[in-house]
Amino acid sequence: MNYRRSRAKGAAFFFTVVTEHRRGILSSFENINLIGLALDHVKGKHPFQMDAFVILPDHIHCVWTLPEGINDFSTRWRLVKSYFTKKYLLNGKI
Repeated sequence: MNYRRSRAKGAAFFFTVVTEHRRGILSSFENINLIGLALDHVKGKHPFQMDAFVILPDHIHCVWTLPEGINDFSTRWRLVKSYFTKKYLLNGKI
């Protein structure tokens, strides 16, 4: 596939993020809280505004607006995924 990414700075972006193998790990309150902690953790270091957020058992949809002059959403997502995965595995989930 030939994906095209917007490089607009300070723009709003729509994301869909799917769990590995579309497993329904986001259906537990524990993991819903964990994704919230991951987002808050990253927002503290790399600000963005969460305009909309929908969580389903195997994926999430959200809209973020990045700060003026910033277009680096990929680092933010990498950090969110990394935080969630480390904490998830630390809790003994597979």
